[in-house]
This record gives sequence, C-alpha cells and structure tokens, in this order.
Amino acid sequence: MSNTQELTSVNQDLNRAVIESMQAGGHEQVVHFHDQYTGLRAIVAIHNTWLGPALGGTRMWAYHNEQEALTDVLRLSRGMTYKAAITGLNLGGGKAVIIGDSRTQKSEALMRRFGKFVNGLAGRYITAEDVGVNTKDMEYISRETEHVTGLPEFLGGGGDPSPVTAYGVYLGMKASAKEVYGNDSLAGKKILVQGIGKVGQHLVDYLIQEGAVIYINDINQDNLLKLTQKHSGLKIADSATMFDLDIDIYAPCALGATINTESLEKLRCAIIAGAANNQLSDENIHGNLCTEKGILWAPDFLINAGGLINVSIELEGYNRETAMSSTENIYAAALNVFKIAKTENITTINAAKRLAELRLEEIGRIKLSY
Repeated sequence: MSNTQELTSVNQDLNRAVIESMQAGGHEQVVHFHDQYTGLRAIVAIHNTWLGPALGGTRMWAYHNEQEALTDVLRLSRGMTYKAAITGLNLGGGKAVIIGDSRTQKSEALMRRFGKFVNGLAGRYITAEDVGVNTKDMEYISRETEHVTGLPEFLGGGGDPSPVTAYGVYLGMKASAKEVYGNDSLAGKKILVQGIGKVGQHLVDYLIQEGAVIYINDINQDNLLKLTQKHSGLKIADSATMFDLDIDIYAPCALGATINTESLEKLRCAIIAGAANNQLSDENIHGNLCTEKGILWAPDFLINAGGLINVSIELEGYNRETAMSSTENIYAAALNVFKIAKTENITTINAAKRLAELRLEEIGRIKLSY
C-alpha cells in the first residue's frame, strides 16, 4: 500500500469515528480547523440549536492527540446544551477546543485566525472564554467576528465571568447542604476544593466568609501559594491522599471525570458540588454509585451555569447586577432537582437531564411546527 493510500485509509477511519461519535451524542455539527501559518488546530462542536445559537467557551489545552480533543469537545458541547436548557436560556449548546499549550503557543495571530473560522459559521456558534483562554483573547477574536462574548468591560462585555460562576457553585453547594442537613449553612463544614484557578479562588472566598474548614488542592503550586497567603488557615491537600480526607463536601473545580470508581471508593463525604464540567467519568455508573453511597451530587451543568448566564447577558447589553440576580435562581433549581430525584427514585443527573430535555423537546416541537 502506498503512503497516499495509507493516509486516505486513516482519514476515512477518522471521519467514520467522528460521524459515529456525533450520532451517539446527538450532535448537529463538528468542524475541524487548521491554519498552517499560525499553527492553529481547533475543533468546534455544535450539539443542539433548538433553543437558539450554540454558545460555549473555547478551551485551549495541550491534548495528546486530536481524538482526545474531539472526545472532550463533544462532551463539553453536550453539557452546554443541558446547561442552557435547564437555566431557561434561549441558547443552544456548543464548545470549541484549541489544541496547544496556552502558556507558550497562544498569540494574537492564532486567536484572530480562530475568530475568522468562528465567523465562517455565520452565527450558529458564539464563543467565549474557557480554560487557557481569557478576555484579552476574546478581544482579539472580536476583531474578526461579532459572534463572541466574554469581552473586556471596556468593550461593553462582562469581563472575567469566574466570580459569577463561583457564586452559582456556592449557591448550589448551599442548596445541597439544605437538602442533606436541613439548613444551608456551611459554617464548620469540612470542604475540599480541588482546583483553585479563578473560579476555585472565588469559591474559597465565599466559603471563608461562611466559616467553613477548607482544604485546597491544585497542580499549580503558584495558585496554592497565592491563596494561602491571602487566607490563613487553609489546609493544602496532597493529590495522592486527598480523597482519603474526612470531609463533608467535595468541590471538584479542575478538569472533569474526577468522580470515578477509584475516587468514589475512597471519598467520605455527604455532598459533591463543584465547578468542573463533566465531573462524572460515566454518567450512569458513577451517578448510581453516588446514590448508592449516600452522596448527594449536585449536577455540574446546573450549578456551574453562572458563567454561561453571565456571558449570555452580553448579547442584550451587559449588567453585572442582572447576571448575579439571574444566577441566584440556581439555588431553587437545585432544590427542585433534588426533590424530583427523591420523589421518583432516580439519580440527580437523570433528574436534571429530564428537566433540560423536557424544555428542549417542548421548544423543539414549536420551532419544527413553524
């Protein structure tokens, strides 16, 4: 077989895998972008646009290969659909990933070229910041497309959305405490916050104000040093033993899939409530395992929706007070999910998905009947 034939065979296998993944997840569109000049390699996944254009952040991460990046963007975009639906936004679910190290490979040229590609999607996908991407990058992207949110405040945007995301997670955690303990006070509760990036740091601020006992963990030693200098009394948890801690609440705020068979065998807590996306390694297996262990899991796509709420408000004219007040609805929504899960004897992930899918189906039928 010639080199050309081998390359054709590989491409056919890759295309087949992409199509099969899209069909399995119910995705509408997946687009791969490559720019030789800037070295840009990116994937945009549009999961569902029944409620409106797909809005979701762009993540820049040093994925090992394109298959790993594809798996991530498919899961993330699906989560955005549920997040928009359950919070009542008129938006669909989408996500983008850029393959590369944001610390060494990101540039104005790369972000602007990505903006050109986003513009070519004609508004079906609206981007925002995510891991490895910030408001300055959104400024660069905005020079090439209007289909962007998460802009700096001087451009009329909301700036850094992490305080709003953290506020929603904090309220989701308080709702969880209300469900488990009968009141929503976090005073004296022992809480492990895994991942103290921007959202995790703001979450710790809220927990400090409540008088919680806080353990923190992060792979970035600078983040640990910065936060321990800001707040005395924080306890640093070692990555190898953090799941063995005697805690009340585990707050995953880094990357996903930390709730898995291995971690659940060790975890001794009553509540899991954090900011990370796709926390359950397997929704069915580990959602059920949480229930079997008596752990209340607060659905991630609900309680971390503050960031999406924040950037969505930019589409009509940004106001931080509106963003914060809209995010406060997460508390009642979480209690409603817990009630449904208990009443119908189902997992919290299935209760939350049911609410989101019901809205998608109802609005979808309306739009299809036009």
